[in-house]
Amino acid sequence: MQGIKNIIFDLGGVLIGLDGQRCIDAFEAIGAHEISNYVRLHRTEDLFMEAEIGKINQQEFCCEVRKLTHCKATDSAIVAAWCCLLDKMPLFKLQKMITLRANYRLLLLSNTNDMHWNYFETQNFPYEGNSVKDIFEKVYLSYEMHLAKPSEEIFEAVIEDANVKAEETLFIDDSSENCKSAENLGLHTFLNTGLNDWVDKL
Repeated sequence: MQGIKNIIFDLGGVLIGLDGQRCIDAFEAIGAHEISNYVRLHRTEDLFMEAEIGKINQQEFCCEVRKLTHCKATDSAIVAAWCCLLDKMPLFKLQKMITLRANYRLLLLSNTNDMHWNYFETQNFPYEGNSVKDIFEKVYLSYEMHLAKPSEEIFEAVIEDANVKAEETLFIDDSSENCKSAENLGLHTFLNTGLNDWVDKL
């Protein structure tokens, strides 16, 4: 880690696990079969992407789910099913980041939507008196930025806003495409192929 002063973490596949089958089962249980197929196919366009870049909010997302599936599930049931995708963050990762923040500036950059982010934050924090913003100096979320990885534009925005130097920054993500975009801008990268690989790396 010589020369590294800043670490940018991804969320899903790095800090938390993603359980596609649990999410599929939850959508099936409320009659949203077409949406369960979206999850099964790892679909990232249209509905999911619109939520991810903040083009639609939670209410609009739920209305679209009902329109696509003809189910009568409530907003809360749809959001709960969607959030079944997310695991909780293991305590050892929270403890690791508390240790790391003593020596590095920690940032978070995630392609996510308002529903998943709210669920993640409420399920994992506070932790030992720390909020998510106590762990991370700054949090960058695609639905707030109206940008998404692997676009180089989102990395440029983070570098400028956080006032970091690319050559002093390590980006950790589970997508090779996202890592490639970061490398194009001079960031160091670590491709997290196993959920906990970065813990041993750092």
